[in-house]
Formats: sequence, structure tokens, C-alpha cells
Amino acid sequence: MIENGVPLPPTVYPLAKGRVWAMLVGSLVFVALGIVFLVVHSTVKLTVTGAVAVPFFGFCSVIIFQRLLRDRPEMVLDDAGVDHARLGRFGWDEIAAVRIREQRVRSTSQLFIELVLHDPDAYLTRAPKLVRHTASMNARLGFGPATMATNTLLVPPGSVLDAMRRHCPGLAVQH
Repeated sequence: MIENGVPLPPTVYPLAKGRVWAMLVGSLVFVALGIVFLVVHSTVKLTVTGAVAVPFFGFCSVIIFQRLLRDRPEMVLDDAGVDHARLGRFGWDEIAAVRIREQRVRSTSQLFIELVLHDPDAYLTRAPKLVRHTASMNARLGFGPATMATNTLLVPPGSVLDAMRRHCPGLAVQH
């Protein structure tokens, strides 16, 4: 958007490295526990748990570590659209609306910013491989393919929505 004849500068959100380091440590702890379960294999249940935990949390650890190594912002908003480190680039014309979603698991909850897309299938054809693979799981949870966790951002999701509306004043916000 142009304010007073001057384009609005990009809004840059760096990666919340402290939180991401904590996620990496947590994943590595689960890998270690899985290894212990495999070595001890006192019950079939523990052995199966270990056999699932080691590759799953090992993969998570690699993905998290790669995010820490990349020296790029988690998200950039500009007058053309949204650029997210994991999801890729979206033009404002691709986004029908935006909303904050909550996923509750037992006593905890996780907030997400969901970009409601005009054509989710078109996005999925160009989306990163990991996003394409997780799209069906997101759909089963009631989320679209362009859903970003807010725990990797240093600001609350409402601030991000406010910045999105500054860059794209006509952006619809669903509640």
C-alpha cells in the first residue's frame, strides 16, 4: 500500500530462534527416549514406541536444525504479498481471507495463521514438498494447506494480521 505517496516498507518477522532451539532440544530428547526404548525393549509397546519415535523425531530434528541454519526471516509481508519460510510466496490476489485458528490437544493449544486461498489446488502444485505431504493431514484437522504456526514468530498472531491489513487494506479477516 502507498501511504503519503511512499510505498509501505516490508514488514519482516525474524525466526524466534530461542523457541526453535527449544523445539530442537525437545525433538532430540524424544529421539534419545526412543533409542532407550529400543535398547531396553522390555515390552512390545515400548519397542514399537521407540521404533516410531526415533525416525519421526529424528526427521523433525533435521528440519528444525535446517531452519536454524538458514539465515532468513520467518515471514515477510510487503505490498505484493506474503513470503513465508516454510510455505513460500503468496500474492495478495491469491488470498481470499486470513484467520487465526487454534488447535487444542488436551490442556494445551497452538495458534496458527491460516491463509484461506482462492485456489488451494493451484498452490499445492507449486508448494514445497513437505507442505504437499502434510496437506491431507491438515485437511483432516480442518485446516487449509497454507497454515503457519505462530510459535516461530516473536509477535502475537493479531499483530501479524494487523500488518497484513496495512499491506492489503481490503484483506478479509475471518473469525
